[in-house]
Amino acid sequence: MMNMLEVDSRPWPVRLNYCFKLALPTAARTSLWLLSIMVPVSFAVLLMKMTGILNVLAGFAEPLFSLFGLPGNSALVFVTSCLLNIYSCIAVIETLGLSGRAVTILALMCLISHNLPVETAVQKKTGSHFLKIIFVRLGASFVGAFFLNLMLPADQQHLAASASNASLPVAGIGLELKTWLFSILYLCAKVIILVTLLMILQRILEEFGVTQLLSNILKYPLMLLGIPYQAAFLWIVANTLGLAYGAGVIVDHVERGRLSRKNSDILNYHIAVSHSLLEDTLLFVAIGVCAWWITIPRVILAGIVVWLKRLIDWVVTRKEIQEIS
Repeated sequence: MMNMLEVDSRPWPVRLNYCFKLALPTAARTSLWLLSIMVPVSFAVLLMKMTGILNVLAGFAEPLFSLFGLPGNSALVFVTSCLLNIYSCIAVIETLGLSGRAVTILALMCLISHNLPVETAVQKKTGSHFLKIIFVRLGASFVGAFFLNLMLPADQQHLAASASNASLPVAGIGLELKTWLFSILYLCAKVIILVTLLMILQRILEEFGVTQLLSNILKYPLMLLGIPYQAAFLWIVANTLGLAYGAGVIVDHVERGRLSRKNSDILNYHIAVSHSLLEDTLLFVAIGVCAWWITIPRVILAGIVVWLKRLIDWVVTRKEIQEIS
């Protein structure tokens, strides 16, 4: 591709056609890779739900949740979130009788730790350690919940109906499988369409210099959070579209060398804690959660995590240099 600083004499239809040709094969490969993870994970969780294993896992987590001012049944929400997405955990919330305060704390936890099997696989593919990312996300969820519990005022507001229910409604096996099949087909179509459109958009933004412009604009704000300015475009992708749907762009960016694996690893520690600030946040706002309490803490926690990682990397590097010398 031509240097962005040079004037490109090619007609814009030719340049657009070039973007399509580059994007489509990569989009197809990325979509298949994503679906090869999403579909089996989704089916495994369905089996866990139908056999009661999901409730057992939630039961083990109940004692921990008392530290965050949450009732025991809220553990089911968090476990569901870790294995699936925000839509799923909100569906569980709607079956429980939780106060507005409890839902706010749970929302923060779920926004940090959701869809772990899929999203952590994306971050592993772009240069981060699988187990370290899971540890960071779970740790940030618990730390965030602990401090939010100290700061939030007490209330008696109930955001969810059905206050007497403490578990998911039980449906017939046939109905469960039919519902899952329709939802997974919809997910497959959504992933293929979104990933393809995003890959095309990414190539167009690069071709016409918009990516570099965004990097320049966000350079200093991102530096405060410890994020390399070269990762500005991917930061935008992760915070508008999330890790799952933005995976194609993130993976392609790294594999083509647009962002080094070292800088990608640093970005991953931030977006592990704070991503999808738009859609996922609005889903909780729609059920009455205050956006302030579930947005600002995530950004602050993400900044702290990144600077801690940078500090640890610096200490390790110095130690290695001293050992060599």
